[in-house]
Parts: sequence; structure tokens; C-alpha cells
Amino acid sequence: MGTRTAVVWDDRLLDYKLSDDHPLNPVRLDLTMRLATELGVLDGVQPVSPEPASRADLLAVHREDYVDAVAEASVDGHAWNCGHGLGTPDNPVFIGMHEAASLVAGGSVAAARLLHSGQADRAINIGGGLHHAMPDRAAGFCVYNDCSVAIAWLLAHGVERIAYIDVDVHHGDGVQASFYADPRVLTVSLHQHPHTLWPGTGYPHEVGEAGAEGSAVNIALPPGTGDAGWLRAFHAVVPSVLESFRPQVVVTQCGADTHRHDPLADLELTVDGHRATYQALRDLITRLDAKWLALGGGGYSLLRVVPRSWTHLLATVLDEDLDPNTPTPGDWTTYAARMFPGAAVPSSLTDGGSAEYRPWQGACEDGVDRAIGETRRAVFPLHGLDPDDPRD
Repeated sequence: MGTRTAVVWDDRLLDYKLSDDHPLNPVRLDLTMRLATELGVLDGVQPVSPEPASRADLLAVHREDYVDAVAEASVDGHAWNCGHGLGTPDNPVFIGMHEAASLVAGGSVAAARLLHSGQADRAINIGGGLHHAMPDRAAGFCVYNDCSVAIAWLLAHGVERIAYIDVDVHHGDGVQASFYADPRVLTVSLHQHPHTLWPGTGYPHEVGEAGAEGSAVNIALPPGTGDAGWLRAFHAVVPSVLESFRPQVVVTQCGADTHRHDPLADLELTVDGHRATYQALRDLITRLDAKWLALGGGGYSLLRVVPRSWTHLLATVLDEDLDPNTPTPGDWTTYAARMFPGAAVPSSLTDGGSAEYRPWQGACEDGVDRAIGETRRAVFPLHGLDPDDPRD
């Protein structure tokens, strides 16, 4: 029997729009779903339309006074003096904000429900991945932390071991904060070094609180890291800690802002590197015989990067892998050109990148090797692994 995969989608997810000129523009979701549809990736797929997360679901992660502040500010679109990180340039208030953010969280909870019920082995919500929201405040374009809400729902329904893997360029700080003292949740984040990028957290020494040591894993990569370095770091750390932890469910936040054209960060990946990462995640999760909940995340090159990267993500989760040299369809190209007048529309699903990389052998030849070594020394002994042995 083939793998059963659910795609959570509804055009209402496009309502999470912080402002007309905000970097997190939902046009990236629209373009992704249109591209995946026109390429046949979603043939035969009946998307699951989510309902907003319940108040109880939100309160499993967020403080009551914060949820109340979001709901109150959403009525007229004014922050007034509500605090909680609302009404800032990163997180402006807009009418219907509570409803839109609740729907994003509800999408990730719907995916979790499908996995838990056995109706699906994999589920994907590209509208999700809002990993920076904290229990008491909005942060980094994120109002409610759908990643944490979905994980909390799974824990409340009896799942005992959940791994969260974050490949966004920014540290997955909100999810780490939610579960930093919970040994049932392993959070793994690969990101640009916090010395050089917001939010300034995600150092290798952040390994979890007492009683949950080893439950947080952080790989802080130097600016300029490209496909080969990223993949070397991923394979030198992630499979080992996940195989040690043996999760029942793996949640992945698949931000596309590690790309070399992303305007908000300084890594140098291509959509080919993204595709290789998604396929590596799939291979690892399959080997672990775990359920997979895939989420979107950051990504601010709205035309050139996100639609192609997340079309590869959808294709990977659905086992409908696309040849990178596949041309972008004419109808999509026309639509994209209309949305971005004068912009160069990508003509294919590749940047000409490569999935080749040099496996880590314990050497310290560059900044990526140093990052690998720091993470392995900090966390591998807590999992009974040898930080200096490439076989671990």
C-alpha cells in the first residue's frame, strides 16, 4: 500500500496578510499552489479545508492574556496599547488577524489530527510554519505558533516522542522555547549564525533545560553557506540525533529563506539544494517509520524562489518528484508576470545547483566544519553518541 498523504489548503489561508507592503506576502502561497497544480503535482488530491484552531488549542501554547489581546486588536485593526509584540513593523495589527492566524494554526492541527487518526501517514500545510511566535507575544511575522500548537495537540493525544526539524534560515526560537524543558520533543534547527541574523538565538550550547538535556539541537551556519555546506551539516548531525531519539512523528518547518536570492538573510542555497534537503528529510523519516507533518515557513523572494521551492516540497511529500529541468508552465508564467509586472519570471524548476556534497569526516577545514563540530560536541554525548566519530 502506498503512503497516504493529506494536503491542507484553503484560499482563506491567503487572509494572513500583515500589510500590503509586508515581506510575508501570501502571494507566495497562491503562486505555489498554482504552480504545483499546473505541473500535475496535485492531480487526484482533494485538499483538506481547515477550521480555525480552538481557543483550547491556542491556550495549550499561548498565554490567555495574549490570545485576548490578539482578538481585541483584530476587531478594528488598531494596536492601541495592547503590547505583546503587536503593532510593530514586524507584526502590524490588521482587521481579522485573530481569525486569520487561528486558521493557520487550525491547518496545522488538522494535519496533526489526520496523522494521529491514521487517515494519513504524511500531511502538509504550506500556510503554516510560523515558528517565532512566543507564548506571550508575536514575533518575526508570527502571531500564533502553529508549529507548537500542532505539537502540543499531538502530545495531548498520546504521542510520546516528536521531533521538530527547522530548516528555515532563522532559528526556530518559538518552538524551542515552548518545549525546552520537555524531553518528549526534540527540536533541531539549522540556521544562519545568531551573531549575524535575527533572532540572535540558536547557539550550539542551547541543549535543553535540566531533565531535558539534549532535547534542543542547534546548528549555527556561517553566512555564505551554500548547498554543499548545508547538506554536509544536515547529514553530519540530523540523522544521528533522530535515530537516537526514534520519534513517532516528525514535524518539519521548511522555510525557503536560505536561498541566495532571499532579501532578508545571507545563506547561498538554491532551489536544487532545497529539493535535496526535502528529499533527505523524506528518506530519513521513511527510514525511521515515522509520520511526517510538513509545514511552510519563511521565504521572501516571492516570485523567484518560494513557488518553485515549495512545489518541490509538495512533490516530495507526495512522492511525485519533479525533474529540476521541468519548464514552468505557460499559464503560470503569464499569471506570475501579471502579479509582478516587469519582473523576470523563472523559466524552470532549477537554479542549476547541485545536490553533491562532501560528507563530514571529522576535519575542521572551514566554517561549516567548525559549526558541525561545535554542535556535535555540545549535544552528541547527551544522546550517547561520539562527537568525533563520523560513523555516529
